[in-house]
Amino acid sequence: MDAIHKNRPLENSPVDRALVSSFGDFNSGLQITKNTGTINFHPQADHSEASENRKCLQALHATDPRRDKSRIETAKGGLLEDAYNWVFDNAEFKRWCHDQESQLLWIKGDPGKGKTMLLCGLINELTKSAPTSDTTVIFFFCQATDARINHATAVLRGLIFMLVDQHPALVSHVRREYDKAGEKVFKDANAWEALLGILTSILQDPLLQTTYLIIDALDECTAGLSRLLDFIVEKSSFYPHVKWLVSSRNWPSIEQTLETAPRKERLWLELNEASVSKAVASFIHYKVQTLKSKKNYSDDIRDAVTEHLLANAHGTFLWVALVCEELAKFNVSRRAVQRKLKEFPAGLDQLYQRMLDQIGESEDAELCKSILGVSTTVYRPITLDELGSYIDFPDDIELSDLEEIIRLCGSFLTLRGSTIFLVHQSAKDFLRREAVREIFPHGEVFVHHSIFSKSLEAMNRTLRRDIYGLVYPGYPIERVKPPDPEPLAAIQYACLYWVDHLQMGSRQVGANVPDDLEEGGLVDTFFRKNYLYWLEAISLLRSLSEGLASMLRLEHWIKFEIQHAKLVDRIQDACRFALYHQPAIRDWPLQVYASALIFSPVESITRIQYEEQQPTWVTFKSQMEDQWSPCLQTLEGHGDDVHSVCFSHDSKLLASASSDRTVKIWDASSGQCLTTIDEHRGPVDSVSFLQNSKLLASPSFSTIRLWDTSNGQPVMTIEGDNSWFTSVTFVHDSDLLASGSATGIIKLWNINNGQCIRSLEGHQAIVRAVTLSHDSRLLVSTSNDETMKIWDVNSGRCLWTIDMRLDNASSLSFSHDSQLLASGSLDGSVKLWETSSWTCVKNLSSDALSVTFSHDSKLLASGSADSTVKLWDVRSGQCLQTFKGHQSTVQSVAFSHDSKFLASASDDKTIRIWDATSRQRSREFDTHGDRSDLYLSHDSRLLAAAKRKRPYDIMIWDTRNGRCIQTVHSLKSNPSSFMFSNDLRLFAAGSGDGTIDCTMQIWDIGSGKCIQTFTTPRRVGVRGFLFGNPNLRFADGTSVSSSFYIDRPAWYTISNSQGLRISDDGRCITWNSECLLWLPPEYRAAPRSSHLVSESTVCISSASGRVLIFDFDYAALSQTCG
Repeated sequence: MDAIHKNRPLENSPVDRALVSSFGDFNSGLQITKNTGTINFHPQADHSEASENRKCLQALHATDPRRDKSRIETAKGGLLEDAYNWVFDNAEFKRWCHDQESQLLWIKGDPGKGKTMLLCGLINELTKSAPTSDTTVIFFFCQATDARINHATAVLRGLIFMLVDQHPALVSHVRREYDKAGEKVFKDANAWEALLGILTSILQDPLLQTTYLIIDALDECTAGLSRLLDFIVEKSSFYPHVKWLVSSRNWPSIEQTLETAPRKERLWLELNEASVSKAVASFIHYKVQTLKSKKNYSDDIRDAVTEHLLANAHGTFLWVALVCEELAKFNVSRRAVQRKLKEFPAGLDQLYQRMLDQIGESEDAELCKSILGVSTTVYRPITLDELGSYIDFPDDIELSDLEEIIRLCGSFLTLRGSTIFLVHQSAKDFLRREAVREIFPHGEVFVHHSIFSKSLEAMNRTLRRDIYGLVYPGYPIERVKPPDPEPLAAIQYACLYWVDHLQMGSRQVGANVPDDLEEGGLVDTFFRKNYLYWLEAISLLRSLSEGLASMLRLEHWIKFEIQHAKLVDRIQDACRFALYHQPAIRDWPLQVYASALIFSPVESITRIQYEEQQPTWVTFKSQMEDQWSPCLQTLEGHGDDVHSVCFSHDSKLLASASSDRTVKIWDASSGQCLTTIDEHRGPVDSVSFLQNSKLLASPSFSTIRLWDTSNGQPVMTIEGDNSWFTSVTFVHDSDLLASGSATGIIKLWNINNGQCIRSLEGHQAIVRAVTLSHDSRLLVSTSNDETMKIWDVNSGRCLWTIDMRLDNASSLSFSHDSQLLASGSLDGSVKLWETSSWTCVKNLSSDALSVTFSHDSKLLASGSADSTVKLWDVRSGQCLQTFKGHQSTVQSVAFSHDSKFLASASDDKTIRIWDATSRQRSREFDTHGDRSDLYLSHDSRLLAAAKRKRPYDIMIWDTRNGRCIQTVHSLKSNPSSFMFSNDLRLFAAGSGDGTIDCTMQIWDIGSGKCIQTFTTPRRVGVRGFLFGNPNLRFADGTSVSSSFYIDRPAWYTISNSQGLRISDDGRCITWNSECLLWLPPEYRAAPRSSHLVSESTVCISSASGRVLIFDFDYAALSQTCG
């Protein structure tokens, strides 16, 4: 850093700005002495930002392609320059290198032709010959046998990792997504879309100049290949500074797509046979010389081996490598070499067949075939530990012998560390095509079933409570480190894939499959004995989302497979249990035995099954609901009011819009946030999927923005006038969009070009709501001018104007047959209008900020300011269900397209997903739905809950059994202070705000009668009092008597963090500042609501109005939790 000289201007230099940033404003005032000399400034990086960048890069890392390249080169015996340098004289390659119109080079050839090593050599040469440091070379190697690198998402992830690692400033593109959702943005169901958006953004960054992007073995991308090919074709002609190089086998499906790329070159290895054969010959000489050195071959043997390989290689590197590997084995002596050579036929398939025949002739033939059967069936390469769970090894074989057994599998398999890989994709193809009888003697389905059953048996042997020895129920997952040895090592594959093998193993009737699904069978036993242990394990493995996805697949599949209602019910309950408690189990694995069991319904099958696992340090807890609530999930993540919610057309996604200026896209099944769009300039009032869910529309201020749901990137911005868009509506699968504004004008837009096609004028004030009929013929609008207007969309003519002065609507919704319109207002009515005559045919007594019809038009849902969601029968007008759980106004409701689920968005910053088929009546909460202030007696035996709304009743509870022992009526206002007498026979309640009523009353708890009333000398509220002996003394707020007690607010929390407390965010009951019990959203204290903590008792007045009481055993807590 250059020194800052005394005469240099200070105001605008970057260094000075850094100083201001670090140390605050410059000194001001009189300067006594002049500056002399120099100041040497060494700026320090923002450590917190650097730390977050490192965390982001670590989360992004799934593999480092540079290490994969090094591993591949080592596994193939090293990189030989003569094996690839022929390509530099190739015409297609030279055109790609030097012609600006040639952006994509596709190298294709049959298996074993050396494509991968050719690309390794090209990468080396491109890196060495880069003309400037501005040149970037990034690459990725697909391998079908390696689950880390065999799918399209992994390709993007690896490329982005290399880019950011070489250019750290590019991490900002990744942080935009990572900061919203954490590492799951790289792993969840929408990871491809997120990563595609990140990579696209990076490729557009001016920091990135000449770039070579290389992808090897497209044919080994086993998942997402079509979208990867589409990505290559689209982007390869879009960025002139990026050169693309890809390789693959001669697959017609790949050729069909890549042929559509406009600026490409194709290098076909079979058409360059002479060059490839020469390269193979160089490779043969190199490999034979290596053998000669290792095996002490004579010149005659060397020449004989070379001659045989040259005569039979047929331009195939892999054939040469496999033969040389066999010759290098310890049991091939120099004398046997020439005889051995004759056993190696020309051609890969012939060589593979010979290797299979050799296995069949060995003493361990059946064992090797079993290993090959498992290795070609599993969904990812497994380790030696995991293999031991699936193979019935002879008694005299130990785990340490497995490496030798793998070597006996005829070079089909190779070990990398302790993980077993097939040597090449062509080997797997051969085994599944030509060796079915050998490796699947009873059929592939049988192998799947065997893996399934052995997975459950292995988990039954291994799983146990607190398998890592964490002890503390709130031990956070980020601090968990696997012990050594890792107790889950042998069952990691089993934990994540047993459901997949169960499904595949049941595709045809087998001898044991029906028994597995019987009551008392393997599946039933798993859920009875090991389910909680399994949830703990997949959380410890950081794979909870994958495990829950498998549970949801099982739940959906098993309903169609078996008739045993009890097992179906058990699995459905297990899914509800896992989804409901997912946040707790994900962040604190041992909460599966604490919070998850305590807060599950009394009749939950899972809770009943594992009743004995509940914590012993909870000596009393309030009784939970009898059954699962109709609320399936509560989605948290928005930082402000949620205004709108909608389902995608397939009901797999849910979108939400919020005042926090974001739109979020959620996985509707798992509740995971997949994408956060945060590029709005203000609050977002509504959101909707368009064009078969390919687009998402969101208005904010005077713009409507359309987003590509595949990558979260903006597609179009529709600019209105300077007034706010107050309401926007769309018709699914239509190009029509309608908007209402603060000026009273309604506009119709074409979403293909963003053009306004018509303006509808007639309202004299702000447009409150607009909706389009599903046939796009009619538009209905309501306004602050107290009218509802019906418009003809084609002509723009107003057909009807309805006077709404008595019940001005704030929400509108057409039925899907367009025969009915629902209007909701805050004055206490939901009206149904017949669209043929525009007469009101039903008036439902409920206020509503939002209304929506189900897709079969049989149901209507409404959301209201009282925090409830109501479900109505359209034909009868009867309220079928009232959903309670939100803590504030419900702004929006939306049905899934199958009408099974209902989503609601609320000012409490949450989205809830409800079971729309449920007709369960929730048990009335103990305080009848009203929020209460709480007061404990000095010994925590009694709890008083004082309601905040009329009637101002006080309910007295016995904390030892949770029973309400008295309800006191006739209070004139909500108590401002409260106290029990020491003998628990009386209580005193003071009320008044200093202007209306200032009284204090003494009540007898046994009879519930007021026995004395005091009036304070001044018109001020009573703040506190003290039971003395024998009289009661009090303070009136201005003059204090000689003995007094000042009560603190009910929500006041002692700052001392030791012992029992409620966490600052209200999510947990803590013990010594660590999470002890996670509180589900509906059991948390509402904002400005009450919770109390005594030494061993915690009381919570929840948002739903219910009072929760927990009593803890301090001694047991200290012993268990420290």
